[in-house]
Amino acid sequence: MNRFFASRPGTWAGFAAAAAVLFGLAPLVLSGFRLGLLAQFLCYAIVAVGIGLAWGRGGMLTLGQGVFFGMGAYLMAMHLKMADAAFRNGPGAVPDFMELAGIRELPAYWAPFASPVFTIAAILLLPTGFAVLLGLAVFKRRVKGAYFAILSQALAGAFAILLIGQQSLGGFNGLSRFRYFFGYNLDDPVNQQMLYYIAAGVLLAAVAIALQLRRSRYGELLLAVRDAEARVRFLGYDAANIKTVAYATAALFASVAGAVFVPIVGIISPASIGIVPSIMFLLGVAIGGRATLLGPVLGALAVYWAQTTLSEQFPSGWVYAQGLLFVLVIALLPGGIASITALAKRIPTKRAPAEAAA
Repeated sequence: MNRFFASRPGTWAGFAAAAAVLFGLAPLVLSGFRLGLLAQFLCYAIVAVGIGLAWGRGGMLTLGQGVFFGMGAYLMAMHLKMADAAFRNGPGAVPDFMELAGIRELPAYWAPFASPVFTIAAILLLPTGFAVLLGLAVFKRRVKGAYFAILSQALAGAFAILLIGQQSLGGFNGLSRFRYFFGYNLDDPVNQQMLYYIAAGVLLAAVAIALQLRRSRYGELLLAVRDAEARVRFLGYDAANIKTVAYATAALFASVAGAVFVPIVGIISPASIGIVPSIMFLLGVAIGGRATLLGPVLGALAVYWAQTTLSEQFPSGWVYAQGLLFVLVIALLPGGIASITALAKRIPTKRAPAEAAA
């Protein structure tokens, strides 16, 4: 923590500038609709921060972050549906979608989510605990590289299929039509703006946590595991534990992002958490620059903004533009968008010796 508070003035200036843009400028210049879209993009950026830590810093190609995003989203959605049912018919009432599906009795595992405290604890602990167990099971067996990527992607696909078959969780349609968020009416524009501020605050907190981890002794060990895992093991460190911490942190960020995403968008379904969304999370990180702190954030915002903007103008052409964008970045900027600054700094350095020789 001392390293964070002893950060360079530029770091504090960067946080101040980001806060000024997110909390001051954006609400002034954007309409309510566009501000809601930005709030969604900020949720995706929170997931990207975790992927940047696990993949960019730890070398773990996480293709299944949709699982943890979905867990947090569904846990929050269950509470919101319970709150709506209680407001309509009293405590312990069955949510509306269950009534339509012919479910007359509230499932036992739904009942605890009537409590806001239990819901928040579940969002923070359940996905993180699952990631710890999965990480230890995988990394202790030294599964890594493409094998880990395939395993995580298969997990995302299996999770989405599992949810489709659960009528008590909305099945293929998922959960939607939320009215209240911890007592606040979601139809009120003021409360919708409040959700945007929550998403912005969570993003800044996630970036601060990632910065602290990267600059700490743990961050140095994580980097060493990525580049020379065998040497780290030889020095007496348990590489599996080091990787599990990063993987669990990424899962925590994804879960919180999913929980914030649900009241903003008003729906969560298996289509939002399967293989394709997980790849989209990774795509933004790759385009932004996985090895940097802010690259994943910028990449996620750029990708989802471009997707929304281009799909409005060219509904059938966005997929091709997306593929072209990915190819161009990989071919011309392997380090992502964030590497442009580093490349610009090298140009004067290369020119100086040439001018001196002339």
